[in-house]
Amino acid sequence: MLKEKIYADVKDAMRAKEKEKLGVLRLITAAIKQIEVDERIDVDDARILVILDKMTKQRKESIAQFTAASRHDLVKQEEYELSIISQYMPEPLSEGEIAQLVAEAIHLIDAKKIADMGRVMAHLKPLAQGRADMNKISQLVKDKLTLLQP
Repeated sequence: MLKEKIYADVKDAMRAKEKEKLGVLRLITAAIKQIEVDERIDVDDARILVILDKMTKQRKESIAQFTAASRHDLVKQEEYELSIISQYMPEPLSEGEIAQLVAEAIHLIDAKKIADMGRVMAHLKPLAQGRADMNKISQLVKDKLTLLQP
């Protein structure tokens, strides 16, 4: 499980005295524990991917803002955090794989109009979470369903 791997890496970072890496790993474990405490659940790999995906988006937005503000020291820190978080993310989907997943989902659900978009996205989310930008997938689904409408 992903959670055990993260906790094992925390211990390894402590033993190796890697302060920066340990700090990032503690951010990840804190986010996991926050969800577990707030919702009184034990998070699974799918939920951890959602957490990591959110953290990835936050880092990318921060990098863009810090770059615009010429804060290269902060950009470097955010990029480092992003590199550590990315280690736990699954392999990203290629454009072709995304297109194929969308086409299969539309066919499987027998979506014919834009009103079916929610059902298609509900089918795709667990398959693509953390592996692709869900906004891009949403736009692709919308475009394909728009073309299907008479």
